Amino acid sequence: MSDKISSKEEQVLRMVKRVLTDVAKDTYTKPGLKHPLSEQTILSIRDCLGLISAREQELALEAGRAMSDRPRFVDEPNNTVVVSIDSLSKPQKPE
Repeated sequence: MSDKISSKEEQVLRMVKRVLTDVAKDTYTKPGLKHPLSEQTILSIRDCLGLISAREQELALEAGRAMSDRPRFVDEPNNTVVVSIDSLSKPQKPE
């Protein structure tokens, strides 16, 4: 889980999203076979996931967090390169 402190609402949203996506994975049916969930239930799950995502974005915006953060493996190399502005200098004009 994240090191950042999250509100109860964020924890609830994360858990509900996880359960809904687990239901979708567990009820996956190969093409051509009848799906065990009704079409209305599938649409309701999609609507719920959409509302959860919208609320997560609102909460992140209110907290000043970027939604561009993605999970990373601990041993995954960091592709970010930090360059100090102090090391940059303008070339001297020849006199």
